[in-house]
Amino acid sequence: MVIGGKLIGGASVLRAMRFVIIGAGRVGLRTARVLRDEGHEVTLIERDEGMIRRARSQEFTVVDGDGSKEDVLETAGIADADALGALTGDLNVNFTACMIANHHGCRTTMRIDEAYRENIYRTYADEVDEVIYPERLGAISAKNALLGGTIRAIADIAPHLQVVEHTITDEAPTNGYTVNELQLPAHATVLAFGKSGQELELPGDDLSLEVGDRLVVLADYDVLSTVRQLLIGESEREASANAGSDATSSTGGVN
Repeated sequence: MVIGGKLIGGASVLRAMRFVIIGAGRVGLRTARVLRDEGHEVTLIERDEGMIRRARSQEFTVVDGDGSKEDVLETAGIADADALGALTGDLNVNFTACMIANHHGCRTTMRIDEAYRENIYRTYADEVDEVIYPERLGAISAKNALLGGTIRAIADIAPHLQVVEHTITDEAPTNGYTVNELQLPAHATVLAFGKSGQELELPGDDLSLEVGDRLVVLADYDVLSTVRQLLIGESEREASANAGSDATSSTGGVN
């Protein structure tokens, strides 16, 4: 990912970045941990005393206050931050903070809960750089655990599209094929390929599929079961059942 000319993600970070995160609940604190583990500087904003204590006990810098107030954001260092994550459960706080951060030239990421209507989402989404749905992300993680090790949902990128990572099995009809020989359904395409134990890369037509190799596929929900049959070797009944679980939205509690 490139932010302000700076590539971030994995081991390709060009420099440590500065982030302000509003909300030290589960979503905010977990995000802060990931960023810190990757070498970035994180300042949290929170007004709940218990959450403040918990974050500080993990050695985070926490500003006690309302993240929708400009003076609080300035205390947290918004003027020098690369990006702001507004990750509270309060939509109004999140949006106001993002508007202030925009004024300071920050990239903005805003949490919104799926309970909000589509027209409300569009109103807010047009004003920020990125919108995230914690419930949806939580559902994907739960779904991965339920489906097991050969299938890993990565993202629901539209109401009818999903990016899924498949691991080739002994039973896969395509075991031994090259990427070019794959005949996926019309509404499915290979995005990335990785040999067993190696990193993912852009797929090459002459790469052969072997047990343990991984394929990342973008597919319409309607053809997920067919993709499973080809890449995993599931029976038609198993593939249809699992594809149905992919298409089902879950809103497990994520704060």
